Amino acid sequence: MTANVSQTSQATKYFVLDTNILLHDPLAFLSFDEHNVVIPMVVLEELDNIKDRNKDVSRDARVAIRSLEEVLKDATPEQIVKGVPLTQLSGDHQASGTLAIFPDYELKQSASALALNENDHRIIQVALELQIKFAGSTVTLVTKDINMRLKAKGAGVKHVEDYRTDQLIDDIRLLTKGFYQFEGDFWQQVGDVSTLQEGRDAYHTVSREHMPQIFYNEYFIDETEHFAARVDTFDDTSVTLMDLGHERLMGYSAWGIHPKNIYQAMAMHALLDTSLDMVILTGPAGSGKTLLALAAALEMVVEKGIYEKIIVTRNTPEIAESIGFLPGTEEEKMAPWLSAITDSLEVLHKNDESMDSSLNYIMTKANIQFKSLNFMRGRSIQNAVVILDEAQNLTASQLKTIITRCGENTKLVVSGNLAQIDSYYLTAVTSGLTFIVERFKDYPGSATINLNGVVRSSLAEYAEEHL
Repeated sequence: MTANVSQTSQATKYFVLDTNILLHDPLAFLSFDEHNVVIPMVVLEELDNIKDRNKDVSRDARVAIRSLEEVLKDATPEQIVKGVPLTQLSGDHQASGTLAIFPDYELKQSASALALNENDHRIIQVALELQIKFAGSTVTLVTKDINMRLKAKGAGVKHVEDYRTDQLIDDIRLLTKGFYQFEGDFWQQVGDVSTLQEGRDAYHTVSREHMPQIFYNEYFIDETEHFAARVDTFDDTSVTLMDLGHERLMGYSAWGIHPKNIYQAMAMHALLDTSLDMVILTGPAGSGKTLLALAAALEMVVEKGIYEKIIVTRNTPEIAESIGFLPGTEEEKMAPWLSAITDSLEVLHKNDESMDSSLNYIMTKANIQFKSLNFMRGRSIQNAVVILDEAQNLTASQLKTIITRCGENTKLVVSGNLAQIDSYYLTAVTSGLTFIVERFKDYPGSATINLNGVVRSSLAEYAEEHL
C-alpha cells in the first residue's frame, strides 16, 4: 500500500466510510470531531454512478460530492492522500480532523485477501491496510450494511460500526409514547391544585414534584378511567394541564369514526386540534393509525372547511425506478402503494348505498391527492392536511425534506410502525420516525401518540402479540 494517510498521535482514530454513510447523511464526514476520516476511491466511483440516476438518493449523492469537493478543491494530490484539515471548511460543525481519499486502486490482490473485484471488499481491504499501517491507532469501518459489517469482522477488521450520529436513543423501549399513565388515581397524588376556567376548558396548575419528565402536549391519564389531561405549559416547579376528561375524550368523533380505546381518543384529539402543526402516530399494525388520520383529515377538509385538500404520500421501495414504468398519472402510479388509504376510505363508506359513488365524490370533494416523495422536493404546500404513511422506512434527512415543505395553514400527520421496517440500512432506533419523535417532543406545535393495542381484529391482535 502506498497511500500516506498522516498519523498525528497515538490517540488519533481513523474512520473509513462506506458509500451508504454518505447517502444516508451527505455531511457525515463532519461528524467525527477531532478524528480523521478516510474515504476509499471506490466510494467516489459509486457516488458518481448514483448521482445521475433518477433516484431520490441521487440528490444525496450529488450533495455529498459537492461537499467533498468544497473541502478538497484547493489541495494537491499528495495532500488529498495525506489528509486535508476539515477546519478549513466553514459552517456549523465541530470537525477538527482531516479528510483523506485512499487510492484503493493501488491495492494488490493476494491469496489471503478478499476478492478485490467487489466494491465492498475493496472498502474492507482499505480498513485492513490502515489497521496494519497505523497499528497504534484505532481504525474503524463505518457502514450501514449489516452483511458488510459481518464480512469485515470475519476478514479481520477490529472495529466495525453503524453510523449513529442521528440516533437519539439506544433502546426503542425508551422512545417517547406521547402520554404518561399514572398508577392509581392522579388526583390522590398531586397535592395542591389551582384551577382556571376558560370557556368550557379548565386548566389545572399542579406541582411537578411527582411528575415524570414533561414535554409539550404530553397526555396524562390514570387507572381510574376518569382523569385525562394534556400538558399546556410548564416550568421548573409547576405544570399547567388542560383538563380533557376520559369520558369527554372518548366522545370525540371524526367522519363517523369513534375511538375504540383511550389511545385512539388521545390521537383523535390531537388530530382535530388545529393549533398543532404536526401529529406523529406510532404503534403496531391494526392500531388504527391510517384510519384515524384519514377520518380526521376528511372532517377538517369537507365538514369544517379548515383546509382545502388532503395530500397523501408514503415511502415506496424502489419508487424512483418503479414509478416511471407504471401506466397512468402520478396518482394512478402511486395507487398500488397507497392501498391502505383506499382501504380506509372503503371502511369509512362501507355502509353507503353506493360505495363507489361515495368514494369518487369524496376524492373530488376533499381534493385527495396521491403524491410521490420524489416530487415533494421544492414544493411549498399550503392549506392542506398532509398524511405521510409508513414513515418508519424513511431517514431523518428524508423526513426533513417533507416537513420543510409544509407552509401556511398546513397540518402534517406522520404515521408508522417501527416493528415493520423494510429498509436495508435502518433499524427501529435509527429510523427517521424515531428521530422526529424524539426531536419534536420539545416543539409546542406537535404531539406524539403511541397507539397501544390492535383493534383491526382478534386475529391481527393475536398475530401482533405472538408472531
